[in-house]
Amino acid sequence: MDTVKVLQLGNRDFSTIMHVSACAKWCYEPDFSKLPKKDFDVVILDREIVKEEFDYLMRFSKAYCVFLTENAVPRKGSVTGQLFKRKMGKKISFEELRNLLENDLPDYFPGSYGEKYAPQFLSVAQGFKGSVSWRGYENVDLTGDYGDELAQIVFWRNNIPIHENQAIEFWLEYAKEDTVAISLEISLLYFTYNTKPDSQKVWSFSEDDLKDIVYVENHLDKRGFLFVSLKAKGHGRLTITGLHDRYSRRGKGAFLPGGKRAVTAEREEIFYYFDPGNLKPPLNVYFSGYKTKEGFEGYYMMRNLGHPFLLIAECRLEGGAFYLGSKAFENTIERIIRKYMEALSFKHSQVILSGLSMGTFGALYYGCRIRPNTILLGKPLINMGIVAENERLKCPEGSHSWLDVLRKACGSLKPEAARRLDDRFWERFDRTDWSKTRFAAAYMIEDDLDGNAYENLKDHLSVGNTWIYGKGLHGRHNDDTYGIVSWFQNQYREIIRKDFDEKETGRGG
Repeated sequence: MDTVKVLQLGNRDFSTIMHVSACAKWCYEPDFSKLPKKDFDVVILDREIVKEEFDYLMRFSKAYCVFLTENAVPRKGSVTGQLFKRKMGKKISFEELRNLLENDLPDYFPGSYGEKYAPQFLSVAQGFKGSVSWRGYENVDLTGDYGDELAQIVFWRNNIPIHENQAIEFWLEYAKEDTVAISLEISLLYFTYNTKPDSQKVWSFSEDDLKDIVYVENHLDKRGFLFVSLKAKGHGRLTITGLHDRYSRRGKGAFLPGGKRAVTAEREEIFYYFDPGNLKPPLNVYFSGYKTKEGFEGYYMMRNLGHPFLLIAECRLEGGAFYLGSKAFENTIERIIRKYMEALSFKHSQVILSGLSMGTFGALYYGCRIRPNTILLGKPLINMGIVAENERLKCPEGSHSWLDVLRKACGSLKPEAARRLDDRFWERFDRTDWSKTRFAAAYMIEDDLDGNAYENLKDHLSVGNTWIYGKGLHGRHNDDTYGIVSWFQNQYREIIRKDFDEKETGRGG
């Protein structure tokens, strides 16, 4: 069980009068005199705070993790009220507080973990007599007769560890014909030395259950393993795209407390996390890069800027599908960004879109719709068709996701499909009015994925008054990530200082 750091301010120590989960590292401070300079996972206020405490808690507490008792209900215009608003605080009754301390604290564990069990980890049951077709890392198609009773049709190799008193959630990406019925079965196993595994519990989830995330819990004080299989009956086509398993917060948020999740009719997920920061422009939108470990990227980097920020992530294919998708998928991402622009009453000119590597494609692609103040890029990837074509010769030992992206977006791996994929981006880009948007990019001069991305951007922006500047570092795509990120962060701070902070204080031009 992960340690959860809890700070309580007030005139009485709740840990002496209530049962507190064993996961808690408790810090009680009645007079705010000995607080360490480190993040707390949960903050409980049992009184109003003063300015010094407000400054500290803005820096060392997390959004969605600040709880106020009835003794801390803020007065109008107080710093307690400001903290409550900026940290998306929650008012809590003493009965709710009791439940938080005893039962819910483990859900506020630091960090996050998620992974996709891709098709290569899937085995088809030996008794299946139908046809099986594998499509790279994208999915596997089964077509045939599955029998009249639900029976195992596939299972995932490599059992999933589950720690004591832990909850793990699952999401199955699949499609099927109406003549096929399925259920997901998860078995909790315990292994002891030199013995066969002992199955302690089996969960079976119907198609109705699988319309949403499902989760299982290990209530025993010992580590176990989860074995997952899919049962089917009927006949027809069944497509299995991927099984996702993630450490669960039991409804408190996706990956992070307060993290949200949108799902299309095709069962494709989009994750997003909003932090109000200081509620002042700009809204900094960051698209996560390629990552096989699922979750958000850039949380601390964006939080340290102090302003409102929005993290966007997706977990399709092996490490992401570059934010390309159906009309519904892409419209959802645009609506998410506009939702928080409207909530903050920010204009287009008060938004920065940004990303690294795969995230640069998202920033540019949705920048065509948002037309922000700045699009800030690190290691830009734009010509995904060219990247896919280059894979065999330029990066044969790298990821094969580029081919999956091409097939997923265009349904083909032919050269004309690669051209069509690149045209999909550039046609949208060239139709956009960029006259009020700045572009800033750090790029690798010998990039082995998309070596001409920065020059292509300059060429397509050569007509008009668009401002673009960049910095080139020697090496291939992943040879100097530290240098790219350092430049990226410095540019973020400088753009915010000149375009927003100085103008607010009257020092800007």
